[in-house]
Amino acid sequence: MKIAIVGPGAMGCLFAAHLSKKEDVVLIDKNEQRAKFINQNGIKLEGVSGNWQAKVKATTDPAEAENVELIIICVKAYDTKDAVKMIKNIIKEDTLVLTLQNGVGNIEIISEIIGYDKVLGGVTNQGATLLGDGHIRHAGKGETVIGRIDGKIPVQLRDIREAFNKTNLETRISRDIKGLLWSKLIINVGINALTAITRLKNGKLIEFEGTRQILRAAVTEAVKIAKRKRIKLIYDDPLAKVEAVCEATSANISSMLQDVLRKKKTEIDFINNAIVREGESLGIPVTINSALVDLVQTIESSYGIRVE
Repeated sequence: MKIAIVGPGAMGCLFAAHLSKKEDVVLIDKNEQRAKFINQNGIKLEGVSGNWQAKVKATTDPAEAENVELIIICVKAYDTKDAVKMIKNIIKEDTLVLTLQNGVGNIEIISEIIGYDKVLGGVTNQGATLLGDGHIRHAGKGETVIGRIDGKIPVQLRDIREAFNKTNLETRISRDIKGLLWSKLIINVGINALTAITRLKNGKLIEFEGTRQILRAAVTEAVKIAKRKRIKLIYDDPLAKVEAVCEATSANISSMLQDVLRKKKTEIDFINNAIVREGESLGIPVTINSALVDLVQTIESSYGIRVE
């Protein structure tokens, strides 16, 4: 299978490295210098999958990834529209586009450009930290779940699952991808903003009573919205699930904290602020999530003047 991966961040590099073991992979980047570096040096991995190097083709020219069967979008959610416009011309009749991004709304953004029939949604519990250009730490293994928003399971979807599984990326298909996306969103709502604000690793959030209470309050607001929207979550006890994820990924530096540490824009608008927008439209109070959004946005706006 010929696969293009858009975005050489932690998750993009992780999937590119693993899939390149068995498949024809091209990594598409908007940064020419970084693409050249990865093209020359490959992707270096360390962590739970061992220490190894993968040779991966990287380019800034989507035309070099023609005739791809699958395009995986791994850019930050706020870059989704630009990324899809960049690769639109290589999307053929039988090409599928899979989003493995944080938050909600990415499927809709992609579909507006290329149509729903070509779009797959996905969530992954793989954990990865970007250490440098083409250099990642595989912080934790986890399941990846993919599917169509309409619940259909075409042959191509099964082929993608097999391609992922062959390269030690444990993957299954779901008919309820919306429920999965919201289930992942609620976990991110509880963890990401709080880690970005406190600069704590995931596991530490539940060791302090203050952060634990805020985590629970933020998750409770999100769950009320999911129930109102009649979205079926994949776990029965959301609070217990989020705390279990904190424990299971205790040493992980969340993607939003990684962004803050690198003084980059975060995905707060697609995570906690998505809950704020839904709450306001449904008349459900979202006080805690509103506060978390305000604090993260303040951190972003004050990178140049903060006391370190």
